[in-house]
Amino acid sequence: MIDHTEFAQYQQLLAQAQATLSLEELEWHCEIIDISLHGCLLRFVHTWEQHNIEAVYTLTIQTPESDEIIMNLAISHVIDNEVGFKCEHIENDLLLRQLVGTISGTDKLLSRELIELTHAV
Repeated sequence: MIDHTEFAQYQQLLAQAQATLSLEELEWHCEIIDISLHGCLLRFVHTWEQHNIEAVYTLTIQTPESDEIIMNLAISHVIDNEVGFKCEHIENDLLLRQLVGTISGTDKLLSRELIELTHAV
């Protein structure tokens, strides 16, 4: 079980991250609601209408503490303006491990399955 204080710190760190999702020449700024090595949950300003299930999107994350983290993602589910993505590849997973590890000291936040990202901890 994840400590609520630890999770609040984790959420604060994610809120500070600059996230951009792209597909070819299209680009969307988004908010990272949750993330793990298995996928992520993103929130967009408007209802998500790009339902190209077969496409592989690129998520670029920039935080003040790290270099860019780049993930290749496929859509898992869509609910209004929140979209769950399955991770196909992380270009630099060590940076993601370090980023989240600075808060929790363990990989328990990173190892959660995609379904766990859709539920409040």
